[in-house]
Amino acid sequence: MRVLVACEYSGTVRDAFTSKGHYAMSCDILPTESEGPHYQGDVMDILNDGWDLMIAHPPCTHLAVSGAAWFYRKEKEQAEALEFVRKLLDAPIEKICLENPVSVISTRIIKPTQIVQPYEYGHSVSKKTCLWLKNLPKLEPTNVVDKGEFITYPRGKRMHSWYATKWGNGKERSMFWTGIAEAMADQWG
Repeated sequence: MRVLVACEYSGTVRDAFTSKGHYAMSCDILPTESEGPHYQGDVMDILNDGWDLMIAHPPCTHLAVSGAAWFYRKEKEQAEALEFVRKLLDAPIEKICLENPVSVISTRIIKPTQIVQPYEYGHSVSKKTCLWLKNLPKLEPTNVVDKGEFITYPRGKRMHSWYATKWGNGKERSMFWTGIAEAMADQWG
């Protein structure tokens, strides 16, 4: 199977599919962090290259509801981000999975097909991950573990300790979990 992993520089999902014998290529405007097939550039340049499956991780900076307090400052950026999501969802690829945290995609385009958690795939972390699926079955949990530790702040806000320690580092907070990537490769490959 030919798999395009859009907006991925880590190689996490690409490598999961490659390890199962598929041809997988990651694509991002950034260089890849791990050896393997990678197109550095605009994913729109290669959308029509005969892919069987695309897993897309569009940037959530202007979409995630965790940044809702700043939405009024970035209406143009959010509109552009939503248009990019629409183009990915409408790509001429038979099977598509678009991944993002809880975001305005749900209210402005379409509700997610499924919400998964890293703790359902072997990671003791709670972080809602929405999946919009086209011609793919829902992912089945593979290794349910505890949800990990939470921190409660004086005003009552509760946050997973993993996320709280990464608060200033968007790159680390946006990482994709290997357990979910492996489940995608096993169940969709």
